[in-house]
Amino acid sequence: MIKFLDLSAQYQSIKTEIDQKIQGVIESSAFIGGKYVNEFEASFSSYVGASCCVGVGNGTDALEIAIEALDIPLESEIIVPANSFIASSEAVTRAGHKVVFADVDSESYVLSVESVKSLITSKTKAIIAVHLYGHPCDMDKLGGLAKKHDIYIIEDCAQAHGSEYKGQRIGGLGHIATFSFYPGKNLGAYGDGGAITTSNVMLASRCRKIANHGRMSKYEHDFEGRNSRLDGLQAAILDVKLNYLDSWIEKRIRNASLYLDELDGVGDLILPVRQGWAKQAYHLFVIRTSRRDELRSYLSKSNIQTGVHYPISLPRLKAYEYMGQADNGMFANDVGDALLSLPIGEHLSTDNIKSVISSIKEFYNQK
Repeated sequence: MIKFLDLSAQYQSIKTEIDQKIQGVIESSAFIGGKYVNEFEASFSSYVGASCCVGVGNGTDALEIAIEALDIPLESEIIVPANSFIASSEAVTRAGHKVVFADVDSESYVLSVESVKSLITSKTKAIIAVHLYGHPCDMDKLGGLAKKHDIYIIEDCAQAHGSEYKGQRIGGLGHIATFSFYPGKNLGAYGDGGAITTSNVMLASRCRKIANHGRMSKYEHDFEGRNSRLDGLQAAILDVKLNYLDSWIEKRIRNASLYLDELDGVGDLILPVRQGWAKQAYHLFVIRTSRRDELRSYLSKSNIQTGVHYPISLPRLKAYEYMGQADNGMFANDVGDALLSLPIGEHLSTDNIKSVISSIKEFYNQK
């Protein structure tokens, strides 16, 4: 079986370090806040190149808190890519603002700058730049739009830990950035977890207060906040894994390069394009084919696991029927039936990837 994800194998490769850290947390009872959270926040902020890191309960909380911390007028418009997980858009609505869906690029699947440009109005106050599938957005062009129109850039980095834009890691390129540490991410916890990064100290302080009942000390509450904390066990686990993240990403890049070299021109496959300015962390390797379901079934029978991300664009979800954008001609709306995610993780050997390639070629060579 060629697994799409193998967290057990990953754990076995770093078992001694993980077990020691978990034991340390338990023995010191550092479950909420304290040493291990502080250490991880310092390590992670340094890793992404931002001054501050605030650990929170999950990636969705991170987005909601980041939006609230910007303190923009209620019912402002925030531009969100039409191809993403719903957390990218529901955080906008739940924070009291209006979602505006932009199209995505047909090669890299991240925000189309031209689409964003056409949607900016006097009510636009932020753009959520989702670095989708591990590919960074074009931050120079988005940043130029943000500066011209005096709007914020929120980086949604949930699928792109370790990705780089022109030599700089994502997470420190916008006004504020959010991460999810859901177990299946490139940097995943053993449960839920998230973080907010920024180089704006005041903004980080406000995020920390929001996530901690509107306070910085135990019984002094400046305003009503919420309870969203990265716990000590998850922080300790993430701190160990962070030391391996770059080597894991290099293996993903190696696997992706094999796919790109060997599957070029095979059948009707459309392969993802990595822009020259991007170091793509390949959280996912997504291809397109009009025979998606047939190919997926064939690979399954060959004991090869695949995934589908995301078969329904956000404007086509029932949750957004009220917006009436399901049939507006966006690329994102028309491509869901063709998307297929191939196994790409660091647990896979070169021989594993070659087996996937061989099976795909066999599928297309059938008479």
